Amino acid sequence: MAGHSKWANIQHRKGRQDAARSKLFSKLSKEITVAAKMGDPDPDKNPRLRLAVKQAKSQSMPNDNIDRAIKKAMGGDAEDYKEIRYEGYGPGGVAVIVEAMTDNINRTASTVRSTFGKNGGNLGETGSVGFMFERKGEVTYPVEVGDADTVLMAAIEAGAEDVESSEDGHVIWCADTDLNDVATALEAELGESEETKLVWKPTTTTELDLDGMQKLMKLIDALEDDDDIQRVTTNFEASDEVLNQL
Repeated sequence: MAGHSKWANIQHRKGRQDAARSKLFSKLSKEITVAAKMGDPDPDKNPRLRLAVKQAKSQSMPNDNIDRAIKKAMGGDAEDYKEIRYEGYGPGGVAVIVEAMTDNINRTASTVRSTFGKNGGNLGETGSVGFMFERKGEVTYPVEVGDADTVLMAAIEAGAEDVESSEDGHVIWCADTDLNDVATALEAELGESEETKLVWKPTTTTELDLDGMQKLMKLIDALEDDDDIQRVTTNFEASDEVLNQL
């Protein structure tokens, strides 16, 4: 899968249209509000909030939106969101992790279960596919930041665990608990990253053909269209030929 992230932390809907962008900003705002409500409203004193703000800025979210999301948490009128993770299988036996923030767990669970069922998947129990993934910190840089050796040395010095460099850029992984420190050290050496986030990194992948990929994308689109769903991660793998046909 040269030129494509084989770990496939899919967010392929971003920026496709104004409505999709508005939905994305809404989800980013929710993460910021929850992070600020759970900890200190000052990003410098709250690592989770700092990451949420950084992620929002990487998606060109206006500063006014970010400030409003933080102030909403400080004002005490923010909804009481619960964080919940769903696990299941998509078309072709692909493992799927769905991360949600909801003020109504019953509603969200029913919607997720129905969406899986209508799109060739099966919702499983917690832990049913989680063992196929590792929780990791991920920092991405554009190819222009330097060659593979330069980035590798910077990553080693920062305390990262692994680096994957390609013609599309550099992806640096670290332990989830080290993400803030690693990202800060990398920024001092390489400048601001494109993205800094926590991800579910597959330890094993499932290969799909074109038909399987089309069905999987339909499932992901349907899940991501739900306002309660923050992220969808899968462990699919596909050939360049299949990806180009998509």
